[in-house]
Amino acid sequence: MVANEVLELGGGLSLTVSFPPASVDRPKREEKGKSLLDLAESFVVLDFETTGLDPMYDEIIEIGAIRVVAGKAENEYTTLIKPKSPIGSFITDLTGITNDMVKDAPVIESALPGLLEFIGNDVVVGHNTHFDINFLYDCCVKYLKIPFTNNLIDTMRIARNAFKDADGYRLADMADYFKVESKPKHRAINDCRCTLDVYNHMCAYFRENNIDLVALNKLNARGASAKDINTAVTEFDESHPLYGKICVFTGTLDKMLRKDAMQIVVDLGGKCADNVTKKTNYLILGVTDYNKSKSGKSNKHVKAETFQLSGLDIEIISENVFYDIVMYDK
Repeated sequence: MVANEVLELGGGLSLTVSFPPASVDRPKREEKGKSLLDLAESFVVLDFETTGLDPMYDEIIEIGAIRVVAGKAENEYTTLIKPKSPIGSFITDLTGITNDMVKDAPVIESALPGLLEFIGNDVVVGHNTHFDINFLYDCCVKYLKIPFTNNLIDTMRIARNAFKDADGYRLADMADYFKVESKPKHRAINDCRCTLDVYNHMCAYFRENNIDLVALNKLNARGASAKDINTAVTEFDESHPLYGKICVFTGTLDKMLRKDAMQIVVDLGGKCADNVTKKTNYLILGVTDYNKSKSGKSNKHVKAETFQLSGLDIEIISENVFYDIVMYDK
């Protein structure tokens, strides 16, 4: 049995996710590329349309990609994909993609080699691109027996860092914010074009104002304080693994701002703190800190290990494991 739940992610965003049985092993994606805060000149914009949000249960039904070289769109790659299960009416209503449209389309295992050849070793740019990359990574492992390791640039992550006055951070919100002509329509190549327009406007803004994205991200991370995070949620799922748990974050998160991650915790009925104490249940390490943990550890990390060895109920987990707990464990 798969249950659905709506998670409020802050900034007017919500996400409906599927929770599989606890016994199901989630993919680790240990070789997934890094999320970069960068102004790339050459890259590939990528977008998928899918039958749902969970790569374990849902399928890709359309691929869109645009190759950009030296700041200029060079060529496009797009194809419908025939899923193994029928497309539901909700997805057809959302995207306009029908079962009749995909009946003669290639299956994903046939389309993957052409897509990977088109992408090459380039950085992938997308809006909330971790969603698309997770689908691509899992398909590559399942059908080609190789991981997808290209680095990525997430325009949603950049937007959350830099454009605090935006009404929201969906692709449609950012298209309105920058007043770009193209609008997202839940069709892959169209949404690639919109993402490219938004990214170009972002890059122009940062260059004109001499903004360092890495420094901006660190400033935002330092500015997050647990005492400032509150929730408007009044009813909680008390069976959720984060309900009633005290979480502490350390290091720079890869996928979102620390304050947004803390907001997720409190919206699920958990609590956040800025320092590790004997009451801490989870210490969440940013990806970079987790990767460096074998050679050098933060004070919070060392303190948590000390408490752990003394028998206290504290777990030290990576940012990726944190997202797995948030989105999948039930």
